[in-house]
Amino acid sequence: MTNSPASATQNQTVLDALNRCVAACENCISGCLGEEHVGMMANCIRLDRDCADVCALVARLVARGSEHAKHLMKECVEVCTKCANECAKHNDTHCQQCAAACKACAEACRQYLG
Repeated sequence: MTNSPASATQNQTVLDALNRCVAACENCISGCLGEEHVGMMANCIRLDRDCADVCALVARLVARGSEHAKHLMKECVEVCTKCANECAKHNDTHCQQCAAACKACAEACRQYLG
């Protein structure tokens, strides 16, 4: 690894946030698909999918100490922020929980990046 390794505590903090975000996004997808007007939730579903996938990938890279983790984490912050903003537009509990998890994940990633 070309960067100095993060502390175990720092790694665990960001891993927890990433994994909570993945779970919240997956839950939001399921909730949105169950909405009466699911077509109106298409953008939310798309962002949830992208966010869950990016967070899962970054979590795997952090866990293995990959030199690519920090580079991709910058994208993760961007996707989490977009997903949080979209989900925050909807009053559904699953969307509000997802927005909170995405916002927390973006913040945890920013702190990890320094």
